[in-house]
Amino acid sequence: MSLIGEFRKGEIDGKPYLLYHEVIKPLPQITLSDEETTIEKPLFIQNKTNSSDKLAIDSGDDLPLFVCPVSRIKTTIVSENIILVDEDGDEIPGVSFKLKTSPLVGDNLLRDHVVCPLYWCNNKEADPENDCGSCRAQKVGTYYYFCVTCDETYHKECVESPLAINYPYHVKHSLQLYYSTSFVSSHCILCPGKADLTLYYSSLCDIYMHVLCAQAKITFFIDQPKRHDHTLTLFPRQASLTCNICALVNKLHLTYVCCLCDFVAHNDCIHNPQTIRISRHLHRISFTFSLPLGKWSCGVCRKEVDRDYGAYTCNVCSDYAVHTRCALRRDIWDGIELEGVPEEDKDIEAFERISDGIILHFSHGCHLKFETSGVYDENKFCQACTLSINEENCYICVECNFILHERCAYAPRKKVHPLHPHPLIQKAIDENPVFVCGVCLRISNGFIYQCANQDCNYILDVVCASASEPFDYQGHQHPLFLALDPNEKPICHICKSTEVQNVFNCIEVQCDFIICFKCATLPYLVRYKHDEHYLTFCRGDEASGSDWCELCEGKLAIGGKEGFYKCNDCCTTLHINCLLGLEPYSKPCETFPFYDGEMRYQRNNCATRPICKECNSRCQYPTFLVYTEDMDSTFICTINHP
Repeated sequence: MSLIGEFRKGEIDGKPYLLYHEVIKPLPQITLSDEETTIEKPLFIQNKTNSSDKLAIDSGDDLPLFVCPVSRIKTTIVSENIILVDEDGDEIPGVSFKLKTSPLVGDNLLRDHVVCPLYWCNNKEADPENDCGSCRAQKVGTYYYFCVTCDETYHKECVESPLAINYPYHVKHSLQLYYSTSFVSSHCILCPGKADLTLYYSSLCDIYMHVLCAQAKITFFIDQPKRHDHTLTLFPRQASLTCNICALVNKLHLTYVCCLCDFVAHNDCIHNPQTIRISRHLHRISFTFSLPLGKWSCGVCRKEVDRDYGAYTCNVCSDYAVHTRCALRRDIWDGIELEGVPEEDKDIEAFERISDGIILHFSHGCHLKFETSGVYDENKFCQACTLSINEENCYICVECNFILHERCAYAPRKKVHPLHPHPLIQKAIDENPVFVCGVCLRISNGFIYQCANQDCNYILDVVCASASEPFDYQGHQHPLFLALDPNEKPICHICKSTEVQNVFNCIEVQCDFIICFKCATLPYLVRYKHDEHYLTFCRGDEASGSDWCELCEGKLAIGGKEGFYKCNDCCTTLHINCLLGLEPYSKPCETFPFYDGEMRYQRNNCATRPICKECNSRCQYPTFLVYTEDMDSTFICTINHP
């Protein structure tokens, strides 16, 4: 027998609903061997308030038997020859496939083991350690199955999930059951959670639903919703109706209408929060149903906001507005409703001003003295951003060689970065002295901005943390913004990379300039010890056939993906790596643990350059690494050797 999920009209406590139910349809008769038809009789698990007490009671023989969800996945993998691990036994990321195995035991000739139905869990709050073994969603107030073999509990919906569901708002085609680790960036259209692992997916509509959401009851009426004074009624079909809250037409969402006025709302818009804080603005923003007269631009996507529909506005900045769905993006909003919550305390100062020109910075125990721009010295670098001091104002320790750029000394201890919904805290010393920036993916050992949320591992280096909107890139005539839709796949105009996710783009008409963070945060003007002028960053397509690198004496690739630095007065040209190094945001003379020994960044300024163990050639970059273990030292150019 095969299961198909459908919806029918029904009542709960006298109120009408569309209720999910399973239709059993016969399959062609199959002759099974005696061994295949021998199935152990499962046990019922008694209703209980404590999931650790599993009390067996007798079961009936007329109940269907269900296969363990893990067994269903394994059976599909075997039958479809799906490979989930590489030759080293590591799981391959981005795996997704359609499940082929029915949940019913009678339909599975390659079945492994069954589950035991079922008990009631009356938990009122989610327990992060008590997740469903199939969908990983928390188990709260629902029925379950238990698998003795896997020692896992599963939602009843996940165990009995059919291979297809006919959803009321997608009548032209059904949703198919998938197992996926590649949809992690997409979200369920019915709830704020990510759609991951076992889920329902439609390739025609490109929509995702959690198994629980796809089987949830659908109410016909919503009484006294948060966003409207009248009762809302479910519109019975897909419709091109504009939602009054988000100002969008979306046939993929359940739509509710008011029979007394012209109010329309999507089911997921009705309960939107009133007051929130987003990463793109300094102040809190609040929802409003309409905007005053004038032309409004969204503070996130930079597109026009229709003032006749809902949006979020700032009570402090009278000209700031954000589209509803832009404001509630999961990479911008932290998911916390702030209505009625008092404002937080002021930001923590990064330093204490001792006297005129003297400060005590949180990162250093000695007083720092302000000095105006001086002579360029390649051996002087900022402890925070690790970049050289290029005739810039800075703070210098009165007792040692500790130096900070003026801009780095003034950088706030706590800040909200436009790419992350949680506040970031600046730290001078971290548990891991060497880290990888979460945006540019460069290795650094400078100061770190780390997410204040203990459950979040988001990390930025100081340079990327300082990049904000509008971004003034010296290589482009217009200000740049983080305005691209997260679902777009941009191409950086500098390095030509298609793998970038976080980019700045120009919003001027007929200007499609895009630059990734890695290229945008490269120093635009730098100094070279053998040139009295500043060198300017140039794109790879600006190279000519006569350009060659001053250091490695190699040709610059004409039209290449890599940029280069050039002195327009002396015609001196250098590769980026030759001038700045393979790891430009790493301070020399810093030691950190590495495997069974320790690693040290060293300046490459001796008469004889060391031979790299990995590439077997003399290291030509400004810094190299010395790995020491049991008194033996080896030299390498970079940690990121292939």
